[in-house]
Amino acid sequence: MTRPKIFGIAGWKNSGKTGLAVRLVTELVGRGYRVSTIKHAHHDFDIDKVGADSYRHRQAGAHEVTIVSGTRYAIMHELRGAPEPSFEEILGRLVPCDLVLIEGYKREPIPKIEARRLESANREPLAPTDPHIVAIAADHAVADTALPVFELDDTKRIADFVVAVTGLDG
Repeated sequence: MTRPKIFGIAGWKNSGKTGLAVRLVTELVGRGYRVSTIKHAHHDFDIDKVGADSYRHRQAGAHEVTIVSGTRYAIMHELRGAPEPSFEEILGRLVPCDLVLIEGYKREPIPKIEARRLESANREPLAPTDPHIVAIAADHAVADTALPVFELDDTKRIADFVVAVTGLDG
């Protein structure tokens, strides 16, 4: 299988990454593309409710727990002390799609847009030290860059840019 087209959104906490990712998925799916997403979390997370059957299976020590219904399925994989899987290993688990939109993984060598908000936890720019950042989306004026700069909420123009950069349009 060939590697899917990939585009990332990088930024510090509260920089607008998730909002931009959600808007881009909506826009690109509306244009007829099949989009999958990967979100990297820097903290422990849980998608199970305490007491649910799947939670009880995991707590009992299951390596993977799969929940299946007529509308969706989810596979939870417990690392149980093993190292976090690599970015490439996670990509390899996805079914074929037109684009994988990545939120986080700010150090991966993939084309990405840097999200910036005045309210973010850290306002140090990532672009000057990351050659894989190909554009910036901000809620404020950005100076001293040769990169394309978009309004953080200008989803249509950012989606056009993603399509062009990844070659989705052919």
